Amino acid sequence: MNKSSLLHAPARPTTLLRLNPVEWALLLVAVIWGGSYSAAKIATEQLPVLQFLVLRFGLTFLLLAPALRSITSVPAWKRSLAGALLLGVVLLAIFICETVGVSMTTASNAAFLISLCVVFTPWCEWLLLGQRPGRSALIACALSFVGAALLAFQEGVTLSHLSWGDALMVLAALLRGVMVCLTRRQGLRFGLPALTLTAVQMGVMTAGSLVLMMALPGQRWLPLPATASFWWAMAFLVLLCTIVAFFVQNHAAARTSASRVALLMGSEPLWGALIAVVWMQEHLSLQGWMGGLMIVGATGWVLRPRNHST
Repeated sequence: MNKSSLLHAPARPTTLLRLNPVEWALLLVAVIWGGSYSAAKIATEQLPVLQFLVLRFGLTFLLLAPALRSITSVPAWKRSLAGALLLGVVLLAIFICETVGVSMTTASNAAFLISLCVVFTPWCEWLLLGQRPGRSALIACALSFVGAALLAFQEGVTLSHLSWGDALMVLAALLRGVMVCLTRRQGLRFGLPALTLTAVQMGVMTAGSLVLMMALPGQRWLPLPATASFWWAMAFLVLLCTIVAFFVQNHAAARTSASRVALLMGSEPLWGALIAVVWMQEHLSLQGWMGGLMIVGATGWVLRPRNHST
């Protein structure tokens, strides 16, 4: 769900009514990623979080493992591999927060709150890369803070009864911002091929989830669910949310404008909320919709096209 890699194409006028095939594919990816929160919630209702992560990442790693055959042909591959391993650890932390978080909150809240990563990234750049955020980041931060508060305090929830799931989704969004900065600082995208990098990260997350599962008390490998809903959710997450979306994202990177990418991919949390309401029968109050739309607005503000003087 990384939007930053898509924002480097020449601009052209934006109109929703004239989407080319690549842009329709991007919109489909936004819908798919929006559905990932509901799919993860369905799966984690039937299997403990760590075992679910071992299974999800392990299956993905097996499918991507052939990409590792050419790893030694990359110049300075050992340095790039070390960086990829570090990013795999950060990704593991992100997915643990996300998966535990979505199991403790609604899929609609999760979809909206994770989009805070776009707002957090400029602040992570300031702390980690020394790039001071501009006025846009300040405005977006204030808007998204109010939106997150509206989501968290729905239905008369008080400060003492805030959802840990919402807090974990916000932490996952912050860690995503950190990961963007680590990726830029280490220049990993120009070291290992993107498919190889993804395979390494999937391997790290599989091993890390398995180690945590073995180390933490009370964790054991349970019989896998035999329900169709679990395996449909797992197939959706492994095949569509990871592999198909990955290829579409990379194919689209140089084939459409930044403004259109921002508009299309910025719709992901809205699709996530709509899918949760329709598919999961979740209820989102008017206050919740207002909060979610404020976060989407803040994300769009950060991602909007701007000239070099701003």
